[in-house]
Amino acid sequence: MSGAEVVVEADGGSRGNPGPAGFGAVVKDRVGGEVLAERSGGLGVATNNVAEYQGLIEGLRAAAELGVSSVSVRMDSKLVVEQMSGRWKIRHPQLASLARQARDLAGVFSSVRYEWIPRASNAHADRLANRAMDEQASTPGRARAAAGRGDGATTSHVPTGVTQASSGAANTDGGASATRSRPSGWNGASGTPTRLLLVRHGQTRLSVQRRYSGRGDVDLTEFGASQAAAVARRLAGLDGLGATTPVITSPLARTRQTAAAIASALGTAEPVAHPGLIETDFGDWERLTFIEAAERDPEEHARWLRDPSVPPPGGESFDVVHRRVRRARDELISAHGGATVIVVSHVTPIKSLLRMALDVGPSVLYRLHLDLASLSIAEFYPDGNASVRLVNDISHLS
Repeated sequence: MSGAEVVVEADGGSRGNPGPAGFGAVVKDRVGGEVLAERSGGLGVATNNVAEYQGLIEGLRAAAELGVSSVSVRMDSKLVVEQMSGRWKIRHPQLASLARQARDLAGVFSSVRYEWIPRASNAHADRLANRAMDEQASTPGRARAAAGRGDGATTSHVPTGVTQASSGAANTDGGASATRSRPSGWNGASGTPTRLLLVRHGQTRLSVQRRYSGRGDVDLTEFGASQAAAVARRLAGLDGLGATTPVITSPLARTRQTAAAIASALGTAEPVAHPGLIETDFGDWERLTFIEAAERDPEEHARWLRDPSVPPPGGESFDVVHRRVRRARDELISAHGGATVIVVSHVTPIKSLLRMALDVGPSVLYRLHLDLASLSIAEFYPDGNASVRLVNDISHLS
């Protein structure tokens, strides 16, 4: 559907405000009104405004998956429409976080327009939101659990022609119990998070020489293979990980070899490659050292260090990488929501995932350091909250 324009109608509600909450979103063809996708889900205990924002987020995500270029958003929430249009300030921290998530999603389109509509004109999305709340309440034990813990479950109701992903669940935290370690008690997050265990690949000959190593396919060194084995043993010793734990990897050899060591230690199926997790394309700077690249293209290199929108000659900017990795993250959450997933990747994609979890700007890319074969942990909650649990742990290499 590249180049097409669609309408996103979104809604959310809470029975109690706060109370058991749900969202609904529908994507329609702008010309013919054909339904292209539907999304709905329960959120546990949340407010009306949080549910409304979640409906917007899921509607934008569904539109992005369809590959459209322009979106017209129609909602009966005056607050969300005015805040997303920039006319009203956002004072509530949780709503500010959700609004930033929605803006990031909106950034993939060439244009997004927001329009307030009466509730009667938003009946389709309203019906989906109410169905999600009804299903949440009717599932034995779910409504009581949601009311007591703020721990809802998200579902997707997808019409013919749109794929619905499966989901799993896990409550491991690297050996700590979920009750003791889950941060939702202090950050207000609700629902079961998707936990990403982020592993950087082991050493290669280019990393030894400190050369830009992006899309070039190089194998692990012998020492790099030993690093991969060490991080594999570390993960195999964590509570809750085992043969059913998904291992997702960048398609490049150095990450696939690291992921294979992890899968072997856990007894899991063969790792699955995801193209969205590939390293930055450094273009003409591939295999050059920092000094060589700076001498070759001094002005471009200086701008690249200051501005994440600037790509290397013939390469890919950090902004482009961030959008690509965000799509990959959303796909992982859609496929493995509520589960623990091992992600084997590279410096920039891992930093991008940590940036998303921290909800900070691109300057963090230049301030984080990630060692070879390091382990970091980020959790993403269904209500839009996130938590970084670990960064650049290499204790298993000592």
